[in-house]
Amino acid sequence: MSKQKMTPSEALVETMAAEGVKNVFGIVGSAFMDALDLFPDAGIRFIPVAHEQAATHAADGMARVSGLPQACIAQNGPGAANFVSAMTAAYWAHSPVVAIAPETGSMGMGTGGFQELDQMAMFETQTVYQVRVNRPERMAELARRAFYMAKNFNGPTHLNIPRDYFYGELTDDIYRTPVIKRGAGSMEDLEAAAELALKAKYPVILSGGGVSQADALAEVTALAEYLSAPVVNSYLHNDTFPASHPLSCGPIGYCGSKAAMRILAKADVVIALGTRLGPFGTLPQYDIAYWPEDAKLIQCDTNVAVLGLAKRADVYSCGDVKEFTGLLVGRIKELAPNLEPNAQRTADVAKEKEIWGTELGEWSSSNQSAPMHPRRFHAEWTKALPGNAIVATDIGNNSSIINGYLKFNGVRQHISALSWGNCGFAYGAALGCKVAKPEAPVIAFQGDGAYGISGLSEVMTAVRENIPVIAIVANNFEWGAEKKNQIDYYDNRFVGANLPTNPDYAKLAEDMGAVGMKLDHPDQVADAMKEAIACGKPVVINAILEGGEKVLAEPFRRDALKPAFNYLPKYQHLNV
Repeated sequence: MSKQKMTPSEALVETMAAEGVKNVFGIVGSAFMDALDLFPDAGIRFIPVAHEQAATHAADGMARVSGLPQACIAQNGPGAANFVSAMTAAYWAHSPVVAIAPETGSMGMGTGGFQELDQMAMFETQTVYQVRVNRPERMAELARRAFYMAKNFNGPTHLNIPRDYFYGELTDDIYRTPVIKRGAGSMEDLEAAAELALKAKYPVILSGGGVSQADALAEVTALAEYLSAPVVNSYLHNDTFPASHPLSCGPIGYCGSKAAMRILAKADVVIALGTRLGPFGTLPQYDIAYWPEDAKLIQCDTNVAVLGLAKRADVYSCGDVKEFTGLLVGRIKELAPNLEPNAQRTADVAKEKEIWGTELGEWSSSNQSAPMHPRRFHAEWTKALPGNAIVATDIGNNSSIINGYLKFNGVRQHISALSWGNCGFAYGAALGCKVAKPEAPVIAFQGDGAYGISGLSEVMTAVRENIPVIAIVANNFEWGAEKKNQIDYYDNRFVGANLPTNPDYAKLAEDMGAVGMKLDHPDQVADAMKEAIACGKPVVINAILEGGEKVLAEPFRRDALKPAFNYLPKYQHLNV
């Protein structure tokens, strides 16, 4: 394609369109208005939000569901600063988000002008690439680079643009950048992995987020079936192996599946696919120290920096998990063409799942109402989900408890805050998920604390923009995870944990133009979920739940908190 004359704003917008960007979340601002004016003619929908953090979470949700790089944009200074926490969530999720951040004009930098801020430093450690446009003539080149790096390094990038550089004239061409294939990694490593897997007496596959991102379910399923290897999901990645499969054990980690943890503890070889083996997701739970310290470990990930970072492996492979697993299955079949199915391991999985299912069912059997017991509520609403539902989950007690209930058979359906753990993630992410997959029911699950940070204001966005997200607010009138810490470690001394005057979120939703539902009896839940999904409008479900010590949740931070000791008798503040 021959080069053409254009303005820098045209170069930016045309590059976004070439990269497949069709929706951009943000808040209108004078700094980028010249480019914004071109969005409609370029076929790009601008979706204004209530807060820029939600815009980045929405781009993150779109990217995770679509597998394509997505963009968000904000006013310079305060607007760009509001991206930072959400960009960190995208960073730890390996999500290709391109944050477009105009900044103070080039002639005013360093003068302390209106909304001036050093934006490059803010994004330095939570992006895979960042660049400041240093001349307007380089707009297309550097914008292309931001998208290229986002999708090839599988993470967020930051494109910083002095606000006067949107104007002028340049000559350039516009094209879509490629995704560079990584391959399966070293064939020597693959051979070693095949031999080690075949020697195993009890191999277990740990299926991580990379399996979902690489659309590698077919390959992982083939490996599991040929080896008769049980499969556990990594923490907060319940969509990385079909829950209905006989070898599926469920997720490990906080409030996950006891069956998965007991099975993993039996492994003599762990095949970890598409996971960095994050430390918070491998800590003991339910008093089960489930990580098999003496087991051999095979670890495959596209990012060489995470290999061996949390756990020392016996075989490493830096490669695409889909290609690696596909070739691994093929090589194992060549080495052992007549491998018999191991009925004993399959039966063991069924037995452990039955034991855990019975225990979880007992935990979830309460008929109490006004408030409902949270575990009964979670059992009811998760059972009512159709197979194609996408669930965005926040951080907190109830968001963690549902890890034991959420079951998926497809990839890119469990969208969580992951190890960044910032409150307010779910609703913004759900907006992006729904825009990316309008045919799928999308649920944003948040506690009342997290909902107050983001969901409450962004319901207006959903109504204005006709994005029919279903918000479930676990309303227990407290910051549940922190209150549980104060119960477990501080002898029920509550400081800042109670939220005694919450409004009726269903009525507030109706005032904003959404559908509001208030639920306080478990018999209401299934029908309410079906109605919410069928109505095709933004919905807020105000679920009145039990809080405090009765929620049947594990201690949240036993890795970090210790029992409190008071060294002064009947502790009193010392006025010295």
